[in-house]
Amino acid sequence: MLESVKGERLIYPRIPSRVSLPKEVTEEFAEVYREACVVLSDSPKASAALSRRCLQHLLREKAHVKQSNLMNEIQEVIDSGNLPSYIVEAIDAIRKIGNYTAHPIKSERPGEVVDVEPGEADWNLDVLEALFNYYFVQPATIKKKREILNLKLKETDKKGIKKV
Repeated sequence: MLESVKGERLIYPRIPSRVSLPKEVTEEFAEVYREACVVLSDSPKASAALSRRCLQHLLREKAHVKQSNLMNEIQEVIDSGNLPSYIVEAIDAIRKIGNYTAHPIKSERPGEVVDVEPGEADWNLDVLEALFNYYFVQPATIKKKREILNLKLKETDKKGIKKV
């Protein structure tokens, strides 16, 4: 015998609130970023925790900072002088917005779900997008352009340009 249905509910798939990442961003970072985007509207706290964890992993893998807490790792990458000033300002704002001095757990355990300031989760994602562009997209774009130039030079019997 069939049970009576008391109501219906239509469930839509979750769609990230942000643009999709370029294909150059490796899956190990893209997966966490996408998850942070999907939960952003339901839980900015969870989104911020995921994006902080992604940021820390990115700084360790791409900027080669020493493992420490996130606040110190951000300071190390700022002090290195390797990032453009616009990214330095953006990444430094993560510490200021997140008030890491008053909330050290955000720095010591970046994946922890804790209270966030208004706009903090969105800003974290903005900074990740800028860093993805810097570490993945721009190098791939330059590499592709260099390869095209080398092909053109080869066609004219000239030596190509080498990767620095």
